[in-house]
Amino acid sequence: MDKGFSYTLEDEKIIEYMKLSTENKLQWLEEINEFNNMVLSGREKELREKLRACKI
Repeated sequence: MDKGFSYTLEDEKIIEYMKLSTENKLQWLEEINEFNNMVLSGREKELREKLRACKI
């Protein structure tokens, strides 16, 4: 892969996440998004979107 990013997770972490309720998963996602919006600069958010779109 020459653009974007990739990562791996240990099986234990995936299993742990799968055990969470849908409500807990959505709450976790909301908290992460709120945190990112508070701490990332406009430039960092722009770079994040380019990574997601595999433009860099």
